[in-house]
Amino acid sequence: MSYAYDDQNIFAKILRGEIPNTTVLETEHSLAFRDLYPQAPTHVLVIPKGPYVSYDHFASEASEAEIVDYTRAIAEVCRMEGVALTAGDGFRMISNAGSDGVQDVPHLHVHILGGRPLGRMLAKA
Repeated sequence: MSYAYDDQNIFAKILRGEIPNTTVLETEHSLAFRDLYPQAPTHVLVIPKGPYVSYDHFASEASEAEIVDYTRAIAEVCRMEGVALTAGDGFRMISNAGSDGVQDVPHLHVHILGGRPLGRMLAKA
C-alpha cells in the first residue's frame, strides 16, 4: 500500500476553498461537512486537514494534536447531530481504505450516519 497523497482530490480542494461545502464543524485540524448524497437523515463526513490517505496512514504519521483533535471532532459532530448515545439512538461510523475497501476519495474521511435504524453493515457473501 502506498500512502502517496494526491493533492488534487476533492477533499483537498474543499480544504483549499476551491469547492464549497456545508460545514458542520471546523477545528484547528479537522473539517466536518454534510455529504452531498446523504444515505441517512444524518450523514456527515469528517476529514483531517492534513494530507492523510487512510486511517492507518493517519494513525501512524499524524501528530498527537491532530489525532486528539480529529477524534474529538468526530465525537462533537455526533453530539451536535443528536446521534451520540448520550443524546440519541446511535450511529454508524464508516471509513473505507484502498481498493478492497472501495475508497472513492484518497483522503482519510469517516462517514457519520444516523437518525434511523441502519440495518446490518455487511451480509455474508
